[in-house]
Amino acid sequence: MKGVMLRALLWSGCACQLQAAAIRATDDPVRDERPVTEEDRRHWAYQTLQIKAGATLDSLAGPAMGMAERALLIRRVCLDLTGLPPREADLAKDYETLVDSLLASPAYGEHWAQWWLDLARFAETDGFEYDADRPRAWQYRDWVIAALNRDLPFDEFVRQQLAGDLLPGGDPAATGFLMAAPDMPDLNSQDERRHVLLNDITSTVGTAGLGLTLGCAQCHDHPYDPVSQADFYRLRAFFDNTIQPKERKPIGPEARVFTEGVPVSRVFIRGDFRRPGPAVPAAYPRFLGTTPQGADRADLARWLTDEGNVLFLRATANRLWQQHFGRPLSEVPGDLGVQGRPPENPALLDWLAAELPRQGWSLKRLHKVIVMSKTYRQAGLAPRRLTGEMLRDAMLSVSGRLNPKAGGPGVRLPLPAEVGGTLIKKQGDAHPDPAEHDRRSIYAFARRNLRLPMFELFDRPDAQSACARRNESTTAPQALMLINSGFAQDCARSLAASLSKQHGSEARALITAATRRCLARLPSEAELDAGAVFLEQQTERAGGFNESLADYCLALMNSNEFVFVD
Repeated sequence: MKGVMLRALLWSGCACQLQAAAIRATDDPVRDERPVTEEDRRHWAYQTLQIKAGATLDSLAGPAMGMAERALLIRRVCLDLTGLPPREADLAKDYETLVDSLLASPAYGEHWAQWWLDLARFAETDGFEYDADRPRAWQYRDWVIAALNRDLPFDEFVRQQLAGDLLPGGDPAATGFLMAAPDMPDLNSQDERRHVLLNDITSTVGTAGLGLTLGCAQCHDHPYDPVSQADFYRLRAFFDNTIQPKERKPIGPEARVFTEGVPVSRVFIRGDFRRPGPAVPAAYPRFLGTTPQGADRADLARWLTDEGNVLFLRATANRLWQQHFGRPLSEVPGDLGVQGRPPENPALLDWLAAELPRQGWSLKRLHKVIVMSKTYRQAGLAPRRLTGEMLRDAMLSVSGRLNPKAGGPGVRLPLPAEVGGTLIKKQGDAHPDPAEHDRRSIYAFARRNLRLPMFELFDRPDAQSACARRNESTTAPQALMLINSGFAQDCARSLAASLSKQHGSEARALITAATRRCLARLPSEAELDAGAVFLEQQTERAGGFNESLADYCLALMNSNEFVFVD
């Protein structure tokens, strides 16, 4: 059964699945490898960047629809750059000064780390039947946060994760990216285990670094893109000496180079670990260039992040735009290949891709270029729902409960009894210190087999494979969670207590302060009148003013204006 489960994971990365056997799956994938043609190379994503002289983000994006109101814009940029609603002090700052302070805040890295951890399929457990803990996995998560906060140049940020153990001055903790895959240490066949782990690494590097679905080629030639099965295993060969079969032991949180007992790099016929085929050298995909003789993982890292690698630049720019505007310029950010969709505005995507190296590979500078643009500051952007992590952090923040402690092992949060009861003994135990439960969501223990209910309801990926774009569902349980959960009601009570301490029982002052805290704006006269009536009537129903104020705060935290950002 365990072997079947791992083989199922192997197949999960292949969109063709059962059709694979009919798509150039041969008994000698090297001998029968089809050549790369000029037609293959003409696909838009493989072409050099096309940059118009004198172009800017605003000129390429088109005319803005008028500037957004100040309060809306401040809330938008605070949530975009830090994942947290604005504080009182933020509301009075000049816009550019605010942007600079947000980019300098530790909250910036804590927020932006999550989009990369989605790509890295990060979790702190193995997955599968036992979902065993990985006691040091959090060190990779902390490395990502710290690297983003110190604005490590993005090309170096990626290089470190592929070869931090090999590069001068590199940090081996960064290579947790390679080792973050689901794993089954007690699998009977360690050869199968190694095979699946290496295929996962190769597929993830393709998705995260190139924006291509290379995993389709582990069993057969890619049916659409010019990637052969031999190409897949040549790329995999860069990682063959990072994983050594270790009987019933977990893989480490960092990559290691093994010099003895490493099998020869081979193509595996139809992706079957029991059918090793011809030996292959480590090499980049043929359609993307030639490979120096004797290239190793460090060379791969440098090649992947080179300024001339247009797929790397376009994939990065596309995802960055997606995080700021809610949708990417090319609709399928995990697949810029033939089956993906061409960008609606190719000139803008190429300009943004070229701007990253022009800005010294600084993500913070590129963020500033984007959020200072008229395109970003205009009114009428499509509303975007906050992620589950952002919603939880926002509720903790406005209620005054957010614990700013950074780093360290993931915090095990309280689980409903009916959820925790599905776990193996002690896996569902919460951290004994309640103050730890109020830390940012990035520090919540990331279990692969069980996401926190709030995160799962709001579409957090399952960390089984790289996720370039989260789903965004709308379901009734989401509303029920936000209004009925103990967490939401506790946050509402904490917010009410904080407001009462400042403003007593003066209804209009409380409504003004609550609206400003939750929505970053002043209430209208109609909202003040309606709020006062609600508090009066609810006090009679609830049996006390504090209870009615908590209900009012809960209603604000359930409003579309709180749950969405315009």
